[in-house]
Amino acid sequence: MNQALRQVAAVIRLELKKTFFSRRGWWVYLLALAPLGLTLMHSLIEVRLQAMGRRAHTVAQDTEIFAVMFQLYFLRLAIFFGCVGVFMNLFRVEMLEKTLHYYFLTPMRRELLVLGKYLTGISVALVLFVLSVIASFYLLGRHQGVAWSEFLSHGAGLSQMGSYALIAALACVGYGAIFLVAGLFIRNPMIPAAVVWVWENLNPFLPGLLKKISVIFYLKSLAPVSVPVPPPLSLLVVDTDPTPAWLAIPGLLLVALAVLTCAAISARRAEISYGE
Repeated sequence: MNQALRQVAAVIRLELKKTFFSRRGWWVYLLALAPLGLTLMHSLIEVRLQAMGRRAHTVAQDTEIFAVMFQLYFLRLAIFFGCVGVFMNLFRVEMLEKTLHYYFLTPMRRELLVLGKYLTGISVALVLFVLSVIASFYLLGRHQGVAWSEFLSHGAGLSQMGSYALIAALACVGYGAIFLVAGLFIRNPMIPAAVVWVWENLNPFLPGLLKKISVIFYLKSLAPVSVPVPPPLSLLVVDTDPTPAWLAIPGLLLVALAVLTCAAISARRAEISYGE
């Protein structure tokens, strides 16, 4: 057990350096940093409007704005494609650079390699996107001054921030497992990414049973502020009761564990082929 832990830790240390400083993943940092610029700009504009004597947003309006930004940008764009960039490249880059066989030649069980690479991806994704969610939520309402501080310290602010951070972390766990497996077995990463993205975005319009075969359905169930689908698309929405948190959270973790288990078992029999 100690040797296995040391091997996983060694993989994580090596992969963290390559993943954090990879030139291939520069656009992932842009996805994570973009909301900070938007929320900071929002606060500066609102401060300017207040100085001009014009009505600014209320605390409730800012929380609704963040809820929309979180579901439309973070979940459906930034975290989703960020996980594509981080997790798919963990194995795919090794194949492109023809270095994966070095790992396979070491006296290490391949399921430990899968685990080490997955934990590396989770570490990178959590640092980038969970911190981005927390910072964006904090910056969005700073123009409220004392009212926003009171909302954070004595109102529902910290609870909402924690819920968004938890949802972002679960999104990284779920999408990360899916795209790690895709990067291990599929040569072109854009095909599975496009298929999963379309499926996730069609979720509101699917029948109740099919809704539950997705990651975003369970993530939306945990959201502290609901975001309705605007008309006329709302006419196509199929209403389904949200999954309670005590089922959604362990359910997502179990799905990620099952996907990783399949990947680990398949990796035992994987053979190296660098041919096109």
